[in-house]
Amino acid sequence: MNSSKKMRFWSLMVLVSFLIVSGCSNTPKTLDRTVTGPQVIINPGSIRLGVAKLMDTIIVFEGSGFKPGDSMFITLIGPNETKAIVAEGPIKPDGTFRVELGKSSINKLTKAMEILRADIVPNEKFEPVVVISQPPIPKGVYTVKVTSMLSPLTAETKLEVKGPSIIDSVMDWIGGLTGKIKHKKTK
Repeated sequence: MNSSKKMRFWSLMVLVSFLIVSGCSNTPKTLDRTVTGPQVIINPGSIRLGVAKLMDTIIVFEGSGFKPGDSMFITLIGPNETKAIVAEGPIKPDGTFRVELGKSSINKLTKAMEILRADIVPNEKFEPVVVISQPPIPKGVYTVKVTSMLSPLTAETKLEVKGPSIIDSVMDWIGGLTGKIKHKKTK
């Protein structure tokens, strides 16, 4: 095998390995319909702090067992007394809720501000740019706490926050080159 063929072979092997690993994901959690009290689940059960990856990740919070017509808010409580309010929403007539972080520009702004501790500003073409000026929330296991606004009902689950992978770092580097991610030095 000449060096060109070896290079293509190893490139193909790396690509196939990447596709296999990236295709593996955990089965989404579902609500336990036998539980009558308040409960909450989150999908995915873990997130990475890579800027590009997190901004493209849709985080879904679902719950049941709450008072119909009430509202709730969702807080992340984690290492070093880190606290972030990441969502709020109404309780449906059947006592359930579903909130997706990541579909709308407001939800993306919430992820940027509360998890990445960043901001989103428009560039000269009015495209969103994530501006990083401080470190994100710390890695670790967080308690996702849902608090009802009008009643004393609460529910909790866990979310694992991981640091960026090598692929995340490469994606963030490319985002920096393309102007989609900027780092702002603080004084």
